[in-house]
Amino acid sequence: MVRRRKSRLERFFSLNQHRKRWGARRHVLAAPDLVAMRERIVQAGEPVQTRGSDKSLERHLANLRCEFSGRPELLLHHATLIVLIRREVRLAESLGQFTALWAQEAEFLCRHLNLRWLISAADTFADHGPDPQARAVAMMASLLANTVKIGESDRYVRGSETSAPLPERIEELQTELVPLFEGMSVFTVGTDDTLRNMYWRLEPFFAAGSAGMILKTVYDRMQVNDTAFARLRALHRRDRTGWWEDET
Repeated sequence: MVRRRKSRLERFFSLNQHRKRWGARRHVLAAPDLVAMRERIVQAGEPVQTRGSDKSLERHLANLRCEFSGRPELLLHHATLIVLIRREVRLAESLGQFTALWAQEAEFLCRHLNLRWLISAADTFADHGPDPQARAVAMMASLLANTVKIGESDRYVRGSETSAPLPERIEELQTELVPLFEGMSVFTVGTDDTLRNMYWRLEPFFAAGSAGMILKTVYDRMQVNDTAFARLRALHRRDRTGWWEDET
């Protein structure tokens, strides 16, 4: 059974939630200079990726500063806003800055953020987007990324990440239907048009504001990193059913 999400009232009376917000006010910038932040580089020694979040906001933000060491300060500012939003620190103000940041710097953020933080941005839009379309498109990006993450995690824990494709099975799929479950079947690897058709259906949503740009960026990154998309792409041989854009 999925545990229900706590209500706003329950979160308000939660000591743990208040502990996570202690000392937060000084981290809310009144009028951040986004242009200057693009140019400044975070100097915090050797970068180390955070894992999870510290209950102390001060320690968590210090850890994030280390994670973004050597990167533009604007990326750290973006991550900080997400943390403040998650901890409901001056929520309306933090959300306003987050939305304004994406409105002004979406191209920069999509180019420089890694998938982890693009997914966090998508989750934030899915929770707090300005309209139903923005929330739905952001949820599409999050769902896509986390579905791929599930598949790659399952591949890792089973020790199958080094398994090579079996040519005889690829050949079998050209003439035989191989069932999976509930009427689904294995892709006709090498020629299948399913992902091309999915791309066509996704394409209009790529133009849906900041959330659409995140969706497009997440989709494109899935085609070039070590994912099932990229591995099937390497085996694909029919140009007219390709589901990726060639890099320019």
